[in-house]
Amino acid sequence: MTDSSFLPFVTRPGRYLGCEYQSAPIKTTADLLHWALVFPDLYEIGMSHQGLQILYHLLNSCDRVQAERCYCPAPDAEAVLREQGAELTTLESGRPLRSCDLVGITLPHELCYTNILTILDRAGLPFLAAERVEGQPIVIGGGPCAFNPEPVAELFDAILLGDGEEAVIDIAALVLKLKTAGAGRSEIIEALANIDGVYLPHRYRPTYDESGRLTGIEHRPDAPARVRRRILATLDRIDHLIRPLVPNAKIVHDRLGIEVARGCTRGCRFCQAGMTYRPVRERSVEQICALAEAGITNSGFDEIALLSLSTGDYSCLPEVLPRLMNRFCGERVSISMPSMRVGTLGPELMEQIKRVRKTGFTLAPEAGSERLRQAINKGISEEDLLSAAEHAFSLGWNLIKLYFMIGLPGETMTDIDAIAELAQKTALAGKVSGRGRRRVNVSVGTFVPKPHTPFQWDAQLTIEQSRERLERLRSVMARRGLNLKYHDPQQSYLEGVFARGDRRLTRLIIAAWQRGARLDSWSDWFDLGRWQSAADDCAIDLNAYLHSRDPGEILPWQHLDAGIDIDFLLRERDHAEQQLYTPDCRYHGCQQCGLCDFKTIQPLVRNRRRLPPDPATLQPPATITVPSDSGSKYLITYSRTGPIRFLGHLELIQVIFRAIRRAGWRPLYSHGFNPSPKISFGPALPVGTESLCEFLLLEHDGPLTDLADQADRLSRTLPPGLEVSSIHPHHGKVPQDIVCSYEIQLPFDLDDAQANLITTFTQAESFIVQRRRKNNTAPLDLRPLVDALSVTPPRTVLAEIVYQSGRPGCKPLELLAHLLDCDQAKLTAGLVRKTSWRPLAV
Repeated sequence: MTDSSFLPFVTRPGRYLGCEYQSAPIKTTADLLHWALVFPDLYEIGMSHQGLQILYHLLNSCDRVQAERCYCPAPDAEAVLREQGAELTTLESGRPLRSCDLVGITLPHELCYTNILTILDRAGLPFLAAERVEGQPIVIGGGPCAFNPEPVAELFDAILLGDGEEAVIDIAALVLKLKTAGAGRSEIIEALANIDGVYLPHRYRPTYDESGRLTGIEHRPDAPARVRRRILATLDRIDHLIRPLVPNAKIVHDRLGIEVARGCTRGCRFCQAGMTYRPVRERSVEQICALAEAGITNSGFDEIALLSLSTGDYSCLPEVLPRLMNRFCGERVSISMPSMRVGTLGPELMEQIKRVRKTGFTLAPEAGSERLRQAINKGISEEDLLSAAEHAFSLGWNLIKLYFMIGLPGETMTDIDAIAELAQKTALAGKVSGRGRRRVNVSVGTFVPKPHTPFQWDAQLTIEQSRERLERLRSVMARRGLNLKYHDPQQSYLEGVFARGDRRLTRLIIAAWQRGARLDSWSDWFDLGRWQSAADDCAIDLNAYLHSRDPGEILPWQHLDAGIDIDFLLRERDHAEQQLYTPDCRYHGCQQCGLCDFKTIQPLVRNRRRLPPDPATLQPPATITVPSDSGSKYLITYSRTGPIRFLGHLELIQVIFRAIRRAGWRPLYSHGFNPSPKISFGPALPVGTESLCEFLLLEHDGPLTDLADQADRLSRTLPPGLEVSSIHPHHGKVPQDIVCSYEIQLPFDLDDAQANLITTFTQAESFIVQRRRKNNTAPLDLRPLVDALSVTPPRTVLAEIVYQSGRPGCKPLELLAHLLDCDQAKLTAGLVRKTSWRPLAV
């Protein structure tokens, strides 16, 4: 959002700044198609989503298309926007969402549905598609939950099923053509049905009998009985991936993500993604290395994440991982693989990962017993798990996380006890390694049956049943000294309702939102009571959605074709009951799921004969150089003005670290588990304060030449509002005890009485206030902290404030709030600018 007037009043204002490095420039071409890409969750989640970034860069590569982003405001920001009567706008240009041609909303998970209403409400758009009129944008959905969007289907004019890379280009071209020709909104929406993978909910109508049982999905004569998902044949195109967006604020997955493969055919029977993202399509080693090279150079990230549903199954992993490590180890860039399957990561590859830093090590057995793992087609043994754990512990990892599910079809209490037994055996593997104390954390979630899987007909545990099993597990694990974490059964319950829900839930979502439901995937805001009260008002039985379904029953999503034959799902369900294994079609032949035509759609596996890695290729090359411990020190002075002033201190540090990487500099690094650049920053600037004189001390591997040019070079890699003023060689340390000068523009004129209060303060010997910090209140004398203070009517205050290392300090607005005896929030809309600093005279 370009209007920063509300930023002083919200927590984590960095969420709303925009201006990220490599965000798309605003085009000035006439007759542009304006497309708002919306992620219905907070910025730190949405900016971590690879899919939205892909579509963002693809659309902006089109000459007459401008794609901009928007994320869901947090409840405090929503309240401020509502109070100010402000609309939700895009980050890049501040364009109101309601003035865009298209609003594309991702459907990442079921607990984001009320966030969609927040976005539509703050955009000034009707919730229901049927109530939108000419001149309002076309609202399109897509993403993982598009495979059963029925609970929110009536909120959307159109929904895209499947891969979006080619589809969004087709949609943009069609809408642009019809818009130019003068077509109306309804005409354009109807034309979207001609694009493969596009589902128009208004063309379909569910029917129910008197008992409320779904009896059919009626469709208009001009609509197909089933809408089949869009499938991207290959991942060969990479030009839109080489300049990733670099966040300013801290996000959940703050790294360079490289999708090494899409799809998984291991055939885990609980996994929706394993069914709906088929077939497997792998990138070549050359593509991955090219993306890594360009992505790190253009972003400044210090971590590469190799992404896939199961990265360990990437057929060229033994080749690409050493190649990446050999290339980036010397630059202190680590490689992580967030989605690893037991048995796919041997000790040779583990050795590679730990060469820079040991990233997290998580294993997902899913079930504790061998019997239940066979039923879900997990395809791993207890021996596989313990072997992987022992290798990890022996190579220096001191913590392993294990992920399990409770409530899988056929589960008994014996299977619950088996989770604790397997976790204890894993912990014992750490003792076998002989490397000291090792820990195992166990994370447990309640199984949610998802559409288009073999378990889509099975029942889900009730909240009470989940709690009973978790309590049993907790008691058993406590006796064995194991750590247990679990997902809230109430959130899993609501997820299950929406996962297999129908259109009757739309009015429930609206009713719950009106009662205050927001950000339901966040425990801080989730409240099941709101949903239960709303369900009572809507006469909806939530428990009914968790019951088992008959295989012959009409399902709310059965008019949406994920490409998997129903006979295959039923056969897999039978195999689960018989504990029969279905092999991976990548290496063991087609399993007749019905998806591939072996002409345009087929598995693309780069190395079908995956061999054990050659140890000779896994050794660190002799050419890797690590910066020495001695180097040159430089004092870098920079200004921080405009909206970027709302970044927190730690966020600013990360921004500058990455800019230094992008500038091609070679800072020295610390030693130890998690090396970081040797850069010392000045005192933290209060959020919202501008500065003309910030500084940092950098230790560089060797001298920098042409310091004026280096200053310009670093400035070009910084986001707007940060600019390097000078770079000078420096010896010794930066003074820790300093005096900072501030110019404060108040949001109101000072009257004579207020001006006298400031004068009285300067004449006093002490000014003691009660200061509250972390639930404690202690006296603080403000007078010794202020070297000078004066008023320039009508609303300017000049202050010189003392900061001493290890002693309490005072922020400018905090000082004035005490002096003027007013709420600091009243001063928040003012502007504070730091103009200079000097060492404190001893």
